[in-house]
Amino acid sequence: MNGCFGEVTPHLLGSEHGRLKLSLDYQATALWDRWEQELIQDSGERAIRTARGTVVILNTIGVHEIDTAGFAAIRTALTEYAEPYEDLDPVDIDWLDPVPTSRPLKAMFIPGEHGVNAPALLRALATAFERAGGTLLAGQVAEVSTEGQQATGVRLRSGDHVPAGAVVLAAGAATSALLDCLPEPTRDRIPLVVAGRGVALLVRMQNGGIPASVIRTPNRAFACGLHIVPREDGVVYLGATNEVESHPGSGAAIGELNLLLGGTRQLRADLVESWVEQILVGNRPVPLDGFPLIGEAGLAGLWLLTGTYRDGLHQSPLLAQHLADRLMGKPYDHELDAFTPIRPPIQAMTRQQCLDQAVAHTIGTGYEHDWTIMDDWPPMLVEAFQHRFGSLLDSIDEEFTPPPEMVCFADEAIRTALRRYYRAYRGSSPASQQKGR
Repeated sequence: MNGCFGEVTPHLLGSEHGRLKLSLDYQATALWDRWEQELIQDSGERAIRTARGTVVILNTIGVHEIDTAGFAAIRTALTEYAEPYEDLDPVDIDWLDPVPTSRPLKAMFIPGEHGVNAPALLRALATAFERAGGTLLAGQVAEVSTEGQQATGVRLRSGDHVPAGAVVLAAGAATSALLDCLPEPTRDRIPLVVAGRGVALLVRMQNGGIPASVIRTPNRAFACGLHIVPREDGVVYLGATNEVESHPGSGAAIGELNLLLGGTRQLRADLVESWVEQILVGNRPVPLDGFPLIGEAGLAGLWLLTGTYRDGLHQSPLLAQHLADRLMGKPYDHELDAFTPIRPPIQAMTRQQCLDQAVAHTIGTGYEHDWTIMDDWPPMLVEAFQHRFGSLLDSIDEEFTPPPEMVCFADEAIRTALRRYYRAYRGSSPASQQKGR
């Protein structure tokens, strides 16, 4: 999805840093038409975007605190930015034909948000880069080379050394593994990047018919909602799940596949007759505090450009230009200094808000999986999760609060990394400074 407003949540609008992320998405949107045309001209690729506009549906699946509130937050953001959108009668949406129990209650069309054929984009970037004189090396980076307090290049797993005057680590969820070049005190002051492993499917429609636009729900429990993105030649992209893990993963759990396959009922009843061509697994880069890492990283010549979670592809033309300007010593937007890699933990919500979100999203996953439980059980489950997640928060740190994903999904490796990161900034939060007065 090449989207901005479709990703908005109440949580995003509720903090200064969240609104900054939305501002970056909005600025990036304005660059994409030219960006796409230049890449097509420079690469010879036929098309990069394969969907025009986005339809957001609010259906009977999910929970009020997440789905309904998310739909309202999208409308709020669209209005604040004076971005065009149109309310739709769900029965008039072409291609959409869900089973009656998943029927949409509301819908809107955002004409300025599209869909990207990611393989075509990657091919275009590689071709355009090489035609511009760049060199692509087939190899995996093992470590950053240093001399004194200067990054001097990278060493590949093959043993080859690639010298460079500046090294930009944009390795997504694998970035933190390359920061061993930093002294321990410095490395501990950069939030570790963990993996938001996601599963999606490429589906070939039996009748060949695909939608003209992206069709999606608001963001759902811990993830980017159910969505369908048309590719070409009768193929659609169906996504997506999200599991936060300490290391990148390459497999798809049966439960994740069940969630996606079950979600087809919310889009078209006859999708069950279509064919799964490929199971896709990717790893979104998620810093421990949930916000991007953009800027210098503690050694001269070493830069980070990662941690964008679900926004990286959409923001890529904006962030690429931003970092290029900085590398060349040009003026740049200092607003992005808020996401400098060496920083105290960004606290985008209170501890109670984190706890409430963690519980609501956990309960929400049950309804998304169409669970069947006793009617009087949900309140008891809420109480149990409040106790469990409250205890986890207290065991991690009494001063800093991580994003809800780090509470619900955190294994011992993530909890250890959080404690190490928080220890590096002990006593620096506004609350602790107020307490010390």
